[in-house]
Amino acid sequence: MTDPRSTRALAPRRHGEILRRLAADGTVGITELADFFDVSRQTIRRDLKLLADRGQLDLVHGGATLFEPTEAAFTARREENADAKAAIGRAAADLVRDGMVVFLDSGTTTLAAAHALLECKNLTICTTSLSIALLMCRQSLTRVHMLGGEIDRDEEASIGVDALEAINHFRVDVAFLGGGGLSPDGEVTDFTRNGAEQRSRMVATAGKAYFLLDSSKFGRLTPLRIPRFELAAGVVVDRRPPEAICEALERKGPALIVAA
Repeated sequence: MTDPRSTRALAPRRHGEILRRLAADGTVGITELADFFDVSRQTIRRDLKLLADRGQLDLVHGGATLFEPTEAAFTARREENADAKAAIGRAAADLVRDGMVVFLDSGTTTLAAAHALLECKNLTICTTSLSIALLMCRQSLTRVHMLGGEIDRDEEASIGVDALEAINHFRVDVAFLGGGGLSPDGEVTDFTRNGAEQRSRMVATAGKAYFLLDSSKFGRLTPLRIPRFELAAGVVVDRRPPEAICEALERKGPALIVAA
């Protein structure tokens, strides 16, 4: 096996080693790589630029980090698959009874659930979503708690340590959660570490938790697992996923609920 540190190591060998290090450590530095390969920093910059153009990493000052695909901004997603999200929202609302404490995650499908919940009475709503909080606070018989934290302008929702801490203060009967994708292995996954941790925390603390996922997310691969997602009561979808995904999800545990 050729040592990747060879002074004249071929670019493909350098690229492979760079990606291996990223997978192991999450970040790489230009100076560190230049020393390792015994090449100039300019050569490493060209390598990183090429890999970034291929979508295999993200450039940062002084090096690179793992590439994490991002979800489109909230306003851009709002009209996508709107009928399917409305159907999922109605199915979610059927799981709620008057007087419950309900957590509504940020996202366009959970916003559809919020609209469907307007017919319920005496609800207590906990949410990280600015849009959901604004919608629900206008209902005279609904109490709303906005979970604090830094506001993510793309998601239009609070994120971070403060939001995670706030979750622990509430006794939640039912939680409706978003997700980045439903993988071929039957796992609900996410785009960000923060989102994955927040959803994991709510799965663990709510009386029952349901993921709301429209069919555009079937088979989508996003980088992060949601720890303990299998403790969720179910996954609510607008149509039945491919059979292999259904079987994998059944083995994991959450029930599959297909909106009428």
